[in-house]
Amino acid sequence: MSTMSPAAPPRWSRPAWLTDPRVLRTEVLAGLVVALALIPEAISFSILAGVDPRVGLFASFTMAVTIAFTGGRPAMISAATGAVALVVAPLVTSHGLDYLIAAVILGGLLQIVFALIGVAKLMRFIPRSVMVGFVNALAILIFTAQVPHLIGVPWLVYPLVAVALAIMVFLPRLTTAVPAPLVAIVLLTVFTVVAHVTVPTVGDEGALPDSLPALGLPDVPVTVETLRVIAPYALGIALVGLMESLMTAKLVDDITDTHSDKTRESWGQGVANIVTGFFGGMGGCAMIGQTMINVKASGARTRLSTFLAGVFLLILVVALGDVVALIPMAALVAVMIIVSVSTFDWHSIAPATLKRMPWGELAVMAITVAGTLTTHNLAVGVVLGVLAAMIVFARRVAHFASVEKIDNTYLVRGELFFASSNDLVYQFDYAGDPDHVVIDLSGTHVWDASSVAALDAITTKYAQRGKTVEITGLNEASARMHETLAGQLNAGH
Repeated sequence: MSTMSPAAPPRWSRPAWLTDPRVLRTEVLAGLVVALALIPEAISFSILAGVDPRVGLFASFTMAVTIAFTGGRPAMISAATGAVALVVAPLVTSHGLDYLIAAVILGGLLQIVFALIGVAKLMRFIPRSVMVGFVNALAILIFTAQVPHLIGVPWLVYPLVAVALAIMVFLPRLTTAVPAPLVAIVLLTVFTVVAHVTVPTVGDEGALPDSLPALGLPDVPVTVETLRVIAPYALGIALVGLMESLMTAKLVDDITDTHSDKTRESWGQGVANIVTGFFGGMGGCAMIGQTMINVKASGARTRLSTFLAGVFLLILVVALGDVVALIPMAALVAVMIIVSVSTFDWHSIAPATLKRMPWGELAVMAITVAGTLTTHNLAVGVVLGVLAAMIVFARRVAHFASVEKIDNTYLVRGELFFASSNDLVYQFDYAGDPDHVVIDLSGTHVWDASSVAALDAITTKYAQRGKTVEITGLNEASARMHETLAGQLNAGH
């Protein structure tokens, strides 16, 4: 008998911010900067969705705090987003806030279901060109969202934006002890208050709440008709939210050179949306702009920054609303401009890159960007980009299958699937070949029913001329597929 003792259970490791004061400072300050940047965004998205600003602000609080515990990507920020606002706006217009909340709760449940059936694994099918297009489109959307704040405003807004940009560009060269965005926000706020400068402020964007969110249920009838109304919007919330969250998680993985649990992130988003719905929020998903502020501009790496972003947001808007309302929008616009510039993949459009990159990759990237900018929906852009990548890939590998004739044997090389096997039937000399023909498939792989149907068609054409065909060289998987489907696909029709 073995005398080995059972392995000890893994010990809980203390978070880095508990053992290193520098990490704690970074996470706390990052959470504060993100909270400040969340306020005008949440208000804007509330207006876009057609609900009171409090609905978006409470959603940002509950999403951030919940995902800090349930999410699979540390340091990623989830809150009320424009993509979800676009999905739910028609529902609010037609049926009101309670139906929106019901749709958010159902959308969260669907996200949990999608996580359990493995939807996160589909991320592996998103090619790099789509990711680059996603990032570039996102950077452009973040920048263009700031343009309205720079049109028809007092001239002092422009020098204030310039000063804030200069602070965020040059301060990190001197010190990174305090996040440059936070310094810019504080200095510009102090200046505008002390100098009595009249410029647009956060308070001009909408009323801030003066009470805590309350737990409750949506006031809707529990009927099939209600389900029929909210189901399409719930599905939209679930799909758009998961796609943006998983794409953002992958982007943060690349930036931090770490791996995240995409399945956990999927069901974590679902739980966060359910909690948000019960607290009367409009739902949401990962926010690329605020995540970049947290991870790239502020250097955060742990769940603490995500949690504190939500906590600070609630404290700022409820307890310190009068102070937050004084922050000039110029400071927050400058922060988002820096985020958009740092998010954009400038290498992808460099002349040297454009010369070397295959035209198909460039087309996929351009379609992703164009689809996103046209619809203002990142999910649509990603879907279009993936479809374009599939077409480009199919066209490219369709030419990989080749046929070479040696005596009475045809050697087939390459991959046989629906795109490459369509022309296979025309590569044989049915009239001129001898009575017995050998087709050697040792240099290929049969991937689908289309390829088996093509082989059946070839065999049928020879049989019509009284000739026989011997198919050899099939690997185990190809042979199994051929044996199962051969003669069952009506190849002669």
